[in-house]
Amino acid sequence: FLHSATSAAVTAALGPTLAGCAEKLIPKPGLEPELNVYNWSDYIGYETIQGFEREFGVRVNYDTFESSEEMLGKLLAGASGYDLAVPVGYSVPVMRERGLLQPLDRTRIPNLANLAPLFRDSPFDPGTRNGIVWQWGLTGIAYRRDLVAPPTSWRVFLGGEGGVDGRMTMLDDAREVLGAMLRMRGRSLNSADPAELVVAKADAVSAKAHLAAFVSAAVKGQLVTGDVWVAQLWNGDARQAQAEEPNVGFVVPEDGSTIFSDHMVLLAGCPHPHAAHAFLDYVLRPDVAAGISEATGFGTPCEAALPLLRSPVPYPSVAELGRLEYPMDLGDATALWDRTWTEVKAA
Repeated sequence: FLHSATSAAVTAALGPTLAGCAEKLIPKPGLEPELNVYNWSDYIGYETIQGFEREFGVRVNYDTFESSEEMLGKLLAGASGYDLAVPVGYSVPVMRERGLLQPLDRTRIPNLANLAPLFRDSPFDPGTRNGIVWQWGLTGIAYRRDLVAPPTSWRVFLGGEGGVDGRMTMLDDAREVLGAMLRMRGRSLNSADPAELVVAKADAVSAKAHLAAFVSAAVKGQLVTGDVWVAQLWNGDARQAQAEEPNVGFVVPEDGSTIFSDHMVLLAGCPHPHAAHAFLDYVLRPDVAAGISEATGFGTPCEAALPLLRSPVPYPSVAELGRLEYPMDLGDATALWDRTWTEVKAA
């Protein structure tokens, strides 16, 4: 079920760990010899795994996924053996209800004190019961400031506000695209109202006529090369693109947008609970948390890490939080959203 990381992206991140996998590790007293982690690709610090292995003597098997749905589907299908996984926030309550999570032993994680207050009582995991916030971010509009004026609204994708036909992209993600169209009309990005979704669908279809594509992973490179001038994008990806091309800018539209958090959770029946708790405490160290955020471009929930970052992602102000929404589990409305998105893609 589980393989040591071998994809190109993870190989780059783990480097010496893979090359030296025959090296004998001796776990610290009380820790199991292995730890199995299931995370998004390109979503960890360059030295995070190697540092943990060296210090704790625990071999880390690191597996990756490309969507929260892929991760959840694999676990619900019966995949066992993972200790820690990193679902998007709104999947955490679903996993808890399905019996996929177990409570943390908070006494083993003293570095929980390093969490910023904003992330100590997440709406998805009140009281930090089942895991920790891994990274957080915002969805907004990335743009080439040497080529276009800063967009102010999601309406740019309808061809207004300086939008450039064929040089724009939106994410290949129903929650993000339909959510943006809902916010553009002053609605909640978690709307389950069929009438509001009819309007959001019409707006998304109108936007599609001005786009090069609905696309996610490739956008960073397209912004760097100048093939794309305006893109709906996550702030971490925008910051990664900006590291290669300083003319990449990023704004949160005045209409409002998404704030999201991904959580590293402790899975029910995990075979290495002591090593898992040690890892959770380790990644909340200021230096380790800073290394993760530097590599991913996303915000760290570890407030003590902010002074160590060259360009930290600032926490939202009270005013900014007023126009940001967390995506929540849609429950019975999921089927309606899925059908609406299918119709947008087919239009």
